[in-house]
Amino acid sequence: MERYEIEAFLTLAEELHFRRTSERLGLAQGRVSQTIKRLEQRIGVPLFERTSRRVALTPVGAQLRDDLAPAYREVKAAYARAVAYARGVDGVLRVGFSGQWSADLVLAAGALLRERYPCATVAPQEVPLDDPLGGLRAGELDLQLSEFPVDEPDLVTGPVVFAEPAALLVPSRHPLARRDSVSVEELAAVTLVTVAGAVPAYWIDHRYPPRTPSGLPIARGAAAPGFSEVQSLVAAGAGVSIAALRSAEYNARPGIVYVPLRDAPPIEYGLTWPVGRETVRVRALIEAVMLKAGRPVVAAAVPARRPPG
Repeated sequence: MERYEIEAFLTLAEELHFRRTSERLGLAQGRVSQTIKRLEQRIGVPLFERTSRRVALTPVGAQLRDDLAPAYREVKAAYARAVAYARGVDGVLRVGFSGQWSADLVLAAGALLRERYPCATVAPQEVPLDDPLGGLRAGELDLQLSEFPVDEPDLVTGPVVFAEPAALLVPSRHPLARRDSVSVEELAAVTLVTVAGAVPAYWIDHRYPPRTPSGLPIARGAAAPGFSEVQSLVAAGAGVSIAALRSAEYNARPGIVYVPLRDAPPIEYGLTWPVGRETVRVRALIEAVMLKAGRPVVAAAVPARRPPG
C-alpha cells in the first residue's frame, strides 16, 4: 500500500464520509473514491459499504483499520521525531505565565506543539507578580506569556497575543461596588493598592496610573508582593486595585467585587524572552501560541521585534 492509500483509507474509516475525507486530505472527492476503489480491487473485497445515506466499514475494512492505524501512527511519530531532531525543536521549553488564563493558552499551545513535534514538551511555571522578569534573566525560563509593557534592553518582546478589559477591585461594602462600571477619572477619589518588589517603574505606572486623564493625582497606598495579598488588602479596606476583569472568574473571593473600568485601556499580554535565546524551539512555540490565540502568524511575529535601547 502506498502512503496516500493508507491516509485515504484511514481518514475515510474515521470520517465515514467522502466529502469530509476529501476536505481533510485536500483532495478532490472523486480522487478519494477512485483510490478506495483501486485498493478494494487489489485486496479483492469491499472495504466500505456505500449507500446514498451512509458509509460503513465492512468486517474486512474494520480489521484492516485496526491493523493499520497503530502502525501508521508509529510511522508518523518516527518521522516527526526525526524532523524535530533535525530542526532543533526536540526538548523541554520552560514557559512562564501570569494569570491562569495565560496558563490555559500556554498548555493549549504546548499540546499543539507536541502534536507537531512529539519530542517537544512544555513545562509551565507561574511568574511571580513581585519579580516578573527575574525568571527569564536567571535562565529559569525560556520565554513567558505575561502582561505588557516590557521595555528592557536584554529582553525581546513579540506582538500582543491577547488583551483583557481592566477592572477595579473594591471592597464589597464600598459605594463603587454597586456600580455597573467606573471611570478612570473617579480614581482620583480612591487609594490604589499596588505591587511591591522588583517591578519596573514604567510597568507600575502603566498598571496603576499616577494621574487621571484630566491630570488629577491618584493616591497610592499599600503595596503587596502577590495578588492574593493585594486582594486581602482590598478586602480589609486598605484601598482599591486594578486587575484584568477575567480575574473575577479565576480568583473570586468573598469581600471583593470586580467593577469594569469602562474607559481604561485593556491589559495586554504578550511573549517575552531573553536576547540571544530565540531558538527554533522558541519560534515553534511562539507560532503555536499565536495559532491557539487566533492571531495571525506573520513575519513580524517570528522573529519578534526587539525593544529599543
